[in-house]
Amino acid sequence: MVMLKNETTESEQLPVLPLTDQHREVEIPSAAPVRLQTLDIARHVAIAPNGKRYVVATFDDTHLDRGYVTAIYPQQNGYLTLIRLVICELRSETPGEAVQKHISTVQVIQQGKLDALLRSLHQE
Repeated sequence: MVMLKNETTESEQLPVLPLTDQHREVEIPSAAPVRLQTLDIARHVAIAPNGKRYVVATFDDTHLDRGYVTAIYPQQNGYLTLIRLVICELRSETPGEAVQKHISTVQVIQQGKLDALLRSLHQE
């Protein structure tokens, strides 16, 4: 039997991420879900009343001792996310807290209150 470099035998199993509460579907009215990346808990497109589009991504960054991070990125041309231009990052201690922060962040953007959120974060 010839094996290619990327194939595994029955005795060699690839690591499988356990299905936990972190890998659940988060639904937000009027926010389009986006395909999750490896460490994501939730990812949505939020559209502000002025038409600007943002991607809100919440992911597990505990392996870097950053907890759970909710990040806001600007979006252009469909799903061209300007990932290096992060607008802000919010940190949470637990997955449940991170999901709540994710939902409220999307709602803040949808309500046109992103600038107020950013000002409040800079005052802290």
